[in-house]
Amino acid sequence: MKLQDIKIRILELDLKGCIYLNHLSHSSRISQFFKWISRLGDGWFWVIMLLATCWVQAWQSVIPVLYLLMTAAISTLIYKALKHKTIRPRPYQVHQVIVLGERPLDHFSFPSGHTQHAVMATCVLGYIQPILLIFMLPFTVLVALSRMILGLHYPSDVLIGAVLGGVIGGLSIWIAPMYAVQF
Repeated sequence: MKLQDIKIRILELDLKGCIYLNHLSHSSRISQFFKWISRLGDGWFWVIMLLATCWVQAWQSVIPVLYLLMTAAISTLIYKALKHKTIRPRPYQVHQVIVLGERPLDHFSFPSGHTQHAVMATCVLGYIQPILLIFMLPFTVLVALSRMILGLHYPSDVLIGAVLGGVIGGLSIWIAPMYAVQF
């Protein structure tokens, strides 16, 4: 099988997955639920998790939280650079069968910034305060699903966003000064 044939097959599977998941948004209850998840994933949920970390750890959380915010800023720069370099259109812009379920925050699809930030924050905050993983892990999965169900991303956008978020979060923990992430 030629490389070009493999690329075409991957793109076909990507579209099929996108159409399948987007079809779930035809139910108004499912659509409303994932709109709510997506809006919380804009940052509100992560602010609540940061506040929970501060509440549990008190003054000891200041340096780790500042470190997380720095990591989030770096993650944002990486995601924006990739979006503007790849300029992949969103699924609803290309395929008429895809129903847009929520207003996008920017113009391009690749990678999923919501997923990237959710995975990165889950890695770093989960390392700082593992008890919060009870909330963060399911929420991160729901954020990733919401991006496809709402017609904003292809599965490959979400997958690469998750990988990038995991790598950025893992590197952040690995290179952090010991006092920045451990108590």
